[in-house]
Amino acid sequence: MPVNRRIGRRRRRSRRGGTGRHRTRSPRLRAARLLAWTLVLLGVLALADVATAMVWQEPVTALIATFEQQGLQAQLKRVQTESEAPSLQVRLTLARLRDQRLRVAYLARRMQASARAGSAIGRIQIPAIRASFVLIDGTGTSELELGPGVYSDVSYPGVSFPGESGTTAIAGHRTTWLEPFRDINELRRGDRIIVTMPYAKLTYSVLSQKAVLPTDVRAAIAGVPGPPRLVLSACTPPFSAEKRLLVYARLTATRPRGAALRVRTRPVGGMLSVFADAAQALPAIGARSRRASPAARRS
Repeated sequence: MPVNRRIGRRRRRSRRGGTGRHRTRSPRLRAARLLAWTLVLLGVLALADVATAMVWQEPVTALIATFEQQGLQAQLKRVQTESEAPSLQVRLTLARLRDQRLRVAYLARRMQASARAGSAIGRIQIPAIRASFVLIDGTGTSELELGPGVYSDVSYPGVSFPGESGTTAIAGHRTTWLEPFRDINELRRGDRIIVTMPYAKLTYSVLSQKAVLPTDVRAAIAGVPGPPRLVLSACTPPFSAEKRLLVYARLTATRPRGAALRVRTRPVGGMLSVFADAAQALPAIGARSRRASPAARRS
């Protein structure tokens, strides 16, 4: 066969995509290339996620936690509204407690008994690091994905609910789920921590901080004699669970809110004015019911 004719055949064959053997391999080659580019893209996204988490915060969990916090804010408003209208029995008990600390502690115990794990119970604010988050009941994995959580006295005997005497402990993430406690290592002596509950606004002043092993957390936050205090807990260093960073603060001010505000009563024949007010209201209630009933209108 002439050389020119063979060259022409090769050129036509190359324009058509090569020999049959090569054509059968091309789909596999394209799939391999697609897989390689997909893996490269995923690697770039993973590196971008890590870089974003180191510079700012982890974006995926931050977005989820942001939506959760918005829902918890609405829940907290409902809790506050309900707490401002306690039952008659609660009002009578509060009326007998003249000391505001006793009223706050009483309402704290009631809320602790009724709160569900993962429910909104208050708000924590740390002005020095510009932190403000809805406070959650519980410190389990699912609870801390919603926001900072209050340690339970069931899991950690010796800790107390905000507003009670003793030690209150609050845990939070530093690198994921909105990283509420990312910068607590920057807190200095005298910095304020404000915990606002439906029944009181509690202000604490930072005393010190230290790092302990995870196995030593229980002993480090156990209640000790003395004034009420607060302990913040978070993993340290960032992106590691090797140790726990604990920030200690003492209670400096308690401002009652809602039902904990002083109820003014006056003795009426040895009874509280609450009963007197109820007795005065009965005739009016009876008159309204008679006017509203059909039988009363016919008479």
